[in-house]
Parts: sequence; C-alpha cells; structure tokens
Amino acid sequence: MAVEQGGALVCLPTYNERENLVPLLDELLQCAAVDVLVIDDNSPDGTGSVAAHYARREPRVQVLARPGRLGLGSAYLAGFRLALARGYRFVVEMDADFSHQPRHLPELLRAIDGADLVLGSRYIEGGAAENWGLGRRALARGGSRYARSVLGLPYADLTSGFKVFRREVLEAIELSTVQTTGYAFQIELTYRAWRKGFRVKEVPIVFFERTAGRSKLDAGVVAQAVTEVWRMRWRDR
Repeated sequence: MAVEQGGALVCLPTYNERENLVPLLDELLQCAAVDVLVIDDNSPDGTGSVAAHYARREPRVQVLARPGRLGLGSAYLAGFRLALARGYRFVVEMDADFSHQPRHLPELLRAIDGADLVLGSRYIEGGAAENWGLGRRALARGGSRYARSVLGLPYADLTSGFKVFRREVLEAIELSTVQTTGYAFQIELTYRAWRKGFRVKEVPIVFFERTAGRSKLDAGVVAQAVTEVWRMRWRDR
C-alpha cells in the first residue's frame, strides 16, 4: 500500500547499481513507511530496467528515467522537484550502494519531528565510517572540517548524503539556483538551510563502503568542493 499523500519520499539516484537495487528497495520498504523514487541516468548495466520491473509490482516505488549521466546533484534536484510537485511533506536523500544503511532511516525520520533538516552524521558520538582506508577517511573528514571552517557552520558532517528535509526547506532553497554537484552539493544544501534559519539536527549513522560495484568518489570531486565553498561564502557577501 502506498504512503498517503503528504508522507515521505526517498530519492535514490542510480548509475550502474543493478546488484544493489533490489535488496536495497526490499529493505527500505520493510523498515519504513515511505515511497521510493529511483532516479536512473540510463545505466549501461540495466539498473533502470530492474527499477521499472520492480515498480510495476510495487506501487510504493516510482522511477524517473533520464537520458544519460547528468550527475548526482542534478538527479537529486530532479527528485526534489518531483517530490514537491506530488505533495510530499518530507524528502529523503540517500545513496543506492548500501553505504547508507536503511536501518538508520527510521531514526532520521523520527528526528525530523524536532527539526527542519536532519543530517545522518558519521562524525558525532555514535557515528562511524567502516571499511575505509586512512586516505579515504582523512579526505572525507578533512573536507567536512574545511567547509565548516570556511562557512562558519556548526555541524560535524557537512558532506553527508543521507538527509531528511521538510518540504519547506527545499521550497526556500530555490532549487533552480543550485549548481553544485558531489560533495559541494551536500555542503550547499545544508549551508543554505542554515542561512535561512531552519533547524538542523545531526543523527549518528554508521557509513559502510559500498557492498557491490565501484565507488564514484575521486579526488576531483573533493577538489571541486574546496573551490565551491569559497564561492558560496563570497556569494553571500
């Protein structure tokens, strides 16, 4: 049975996630009363076909098929617009590779009762990042600390991609003006919400390196974020 209008929509961008998608959808639908939107960028491995087949037998799953690889930030923005157009009160963003564990979703949804934006945080008490090497750990944590220092934000995990928004936050952010991608995209959304006075809360999560497929994070993504945080700061000034 689909979540009643006004519930929560999980935005799940995919690109070559065929191995992960079905078990992830099964677990998501079991652990929380949510709808799921799979946003597929014409994955060469057939992820989009798998998603469409699943959606035909499960009304809580929707699919947004895009013509090519347009980027993670673009995929989330497309999902957010659809969620707002269809009247959802809460919008969740998360990865499709099991690095964000569905078991944490109920905790994030409970936390939104006292907040406008909830961040799944690896860097507060109770949070962790598993199966990372020292280099990857330093890169991710250092990037978050750097952004916090430049922008003056008080939150520990600014590069987290596991979030829950109230629709009012996304409406106020002016999605048409967001142009960043990757880590910078995650930082910008939190920064804009904070600048507009919304209540932001962090909830601890345990982040796991992907269980199947290949990571799409590289040094170039982090380098872009370093540049973009300064652009965010100077735009505000």
